[in-house]
This record gives sequence, C-alpha cells and structure tokens, in this order.
Amino acid sequence: MTPRGTRTDEDAEDLDVEEVLALVNDSNGTHLPDPAARGEKDSAPTPRKPDTRHRATPWPQARDIAERAARSATRAARRDPVSVPLDAALGLTLATPLDALTDLPPFDTSAMDGWAVAGPAPWDVRDEGVLAGHVGQAPLTDGEAVRIATGARIPADTTAVLRSEHGRTDDKGRLHATRGVVPGQDIRPRGQECRTGDQLLPVGTLVTPAVLGLAAAAGYDTVTAVPRARAEVLVLGDELLTEGLPHDGLIRDALGPMLPPWLRALGAEVTAVRRVRDDADALHRAMTTSDADVVITTGGTAAGPVDHVHPTLRRIGAELLVDGVKVRPGHPMLLARITETQHLVGLPGNPLAAVSGLLTLAEPLLRTLAARPAAEPYTLPLRDAVHGHPHDTRLVPVVLRGDEAVPLHYNGPAMLRGIAAADALAVVPPGGARPGQEAELLDLPWASAGIGVCFT
Repeated sequence: MTPRGTRTDEDAEDLDVEEVLALVNDSNGTHLPDPAARGEKDSAPTPRKPDTRHRATPWPQARDIAERAARSATRAARRDPVSVPLDAALGLTLATPLDALTDLPPFDTSAMDGWAVAGPAPWDVRDEGVLAGHVGQAPLTDGEAVRIATGARIPADTTAVLRSEHGRTDDKGRLHATRGVVPGQDIRPRGQECRTGDQLLPVGTLVTPAVLGLAAAAGYDTVTAVPRARAEVLVLGDELLTEGLPHDGLIRDALGPMLPPWLRALGAEVTAVRRVRDDADALHRAMTTSDADVVITTGGTAAGPVDHVHPTLRRIGAELLVDGVKVRPGHPMLLARITETQHLVGLPGNPLAAVSGLLTLAEPLLRTLAARPAAEPYTLPLRDAVHGHPHDTRLVPVVLRGDEAVPLHYNGPAMLRGIAAADALAVVPPGGARPGQEAELLDLPWASAGIGVCFT
C-alpha cells in the first residue's frame, strides 16, 4: 500500500524560520491568513490514494514530509512566545529581536591593569587606586595618574591607560612611560560595542551560551522565545528490563535511557517516559491520554503478532504521513498525524534503527516546531568503501579524522557500539560508496559545534 501523506505538490509554499516564528509571535494579535484564503496550497503533506502494494518513502522525501508536518502543526497550534529566565533559555529560539537595553560598555572602562594618566609624563600617582565595581574617582588633572584595574570606570579627563608593564616610577615616586602613550589607548569607550536600542541578534537566533552572556550584559533577565515542543516517550515491549543483566529471554532497555536526552538536544521538552506492555488496549490508552505535541514510540512498527502501532493508529483515526522509509537501518519507521497539532513518530525497536528514525523523522519535526534553522549540509570523503543496500539509503556511523570520514564497524540495526564512538552518520546512497567518495554527514548532537552539546 502506498504510504498516505506522500507529497505530490512540489510547488507547495516553503516557510523560512522567520515565517514560522511569525505564527507564534504576531505583534498585532492576529495570525497569518489561511493559505486557502490566499489562493495558495497548504504546505502540509497531501495523502495519496492507497495503492495495491506498500511502497516506502525515499529518505530525503521522508525528512521533508516531517518538516512540512511541523509547519502545518505550528500554523494550527498558534503557540504564543514565552518569557524565559536566562538560566532556562539555553537551546530555545528567539521569538523577538535581542535589542540592547544599555550602552555596552555602559561607561568608559579600562581594558588593562595599569594607570589612568592625564597629560604628558611624568605623572604624580594618587594614593588610592580605582577598582572594578567601585565608584569612580574625581577627574584627573594634567600630570596626574591613578592605579586602575581592568574593567574599572575611567576617571573623567583621562588621556590614556598606561599598562603596568609599560610604566616605571622614579625615586621620587613619579610615574614614567617606557614607550609612547597614544590618547585613548587601552580605554574601552562607552558604547563601543553597542548603543541602547541597537539590535544585537535577530528573531530566529538559537540561544547558545554566548547568547546568554550577551543578553545578560545587555541588561536582560529573561528572553522571549519559541516554546519547546512537548514530547512523550512510550517504550513498548514485554521483554525489556530496566536494571540488571539480561536473563531468561529478557534484555535491557537501551532506548529508555537514550531517547530523553537526545530529544532534549533536538529542542523538545520531554514530559514523560512511559513503559507500555505488549497489549493493544494499553497502547491505545497511552496514545489517547497523551497531551504531548509529539509522541515517540519504540518498537511495534512492523507487522508481527505484538506489533500494535499500526492497528492502534487506525483505531484512533490517525493519518499516516510516512509508512516506512527507504533507509537502512530503520526501514519500518513511521510518522502519523493524530490531530492537527499532535504527531507520532514510530521508531523501530532495534537501537541503531531507532537512531536512524530519530535523525530521519524526529529531528526535522522537532527542529521545525522549535523554529530552529536547519544545519547547513556538508560532505566529506569516506576513507574506506561502504557496502550499500541495492535500493535504500544507508546511515553509517563514522568518526571524523582530518578531512576524511572513517566508517565504523558494529553498525548493525541492533548495535550501539558504533554510534557510541561516532561523530556523525554518513548518508550512503543505494549501491554503496567507494573510498574517497564524498558523503553527506549528519552530525550527532554531542559532536556538533552548536547547541546540541547541551542536553538540558
């Protein structure tokens, strides 16, 4: 059967980050008009009519469908931006510009430890120095100097700051310069970095640790940001242990500990992790009682005797947008729309296959809900050949060594040993890749240079 939700409207509108943010940050209290009212096509995936045979969605198209589904959900949800304390804003996206609330620096400050001096040398040095955070001293007069610390407020009428290593005192206690003094040297003038009202960062900026520091310096206690999408994890399976060694046909649950921090790194707020036994009614109760924006299930997406995800989705009237993806591992992953504003990502139960599902469907869905910009795609040559699937894309763990990507072993669907050591996943096209062939790379959250290094 052809997957419902396969998109055929190639000319559907694309929304950039600022347009997505406009849906949650309309300063006039109104919302974007319905695309149909403008005579435009909706960007939500359009279901195809069922075919007589199942056909999985190509990997790039599956990611595009997930992104477009999130845009549709954002339009329907009309979530308001939230005011967030700085210590809770890491990883969010700015919903309003970050404008300076003060000049930076707010007053003339010393860029070095040394002396604030006025006029030509030699200088008589005042007894009491100037420290950062202390009230400034009286104005200097020509021929006068005062000890000053880095960051301290410059006294009025100061000519320059003489660094400690560039000054000496004679036997009468007068200060001399050991090199030329240029007016204004080593003084950070008020407003050098910005003036009050200057835009420091635009809407759509990801809040990184440096952004938090800039916001604090510019006078902010909170920032206005796009709220996190709420995600709930349903771990399915009677065979899973939460502690101890595997025994008697039971195995440890690897996905329960792995998924919440990974989802947080993708921008979600994980509201709960629930364990659901292999029972259709139990899964139905779990799905229908979740109020999360995104429900993540593990396992049960195939057609085995206890694979209840598909029947339950049919039972609740969900719309399958992606029903299988042409990717290995992770072929039986799925994406369903439960309501206009709620989606379900069905991950395969095998650990590496679940990772494939995270990066294929959950990442573009959650990234778009969080109004985060997509990472710029990049490629590196593969050091070694990689066997490919005859028809499907393969995602293979790699480590980055210089200007090459080195494929790792232990890359079977049930294995985590390779991905635990990896920096990225290489996207290997059908048929495989030869040594030196360029491959697209998907960075893992903890290996990327961006916000993903933070999991809280």
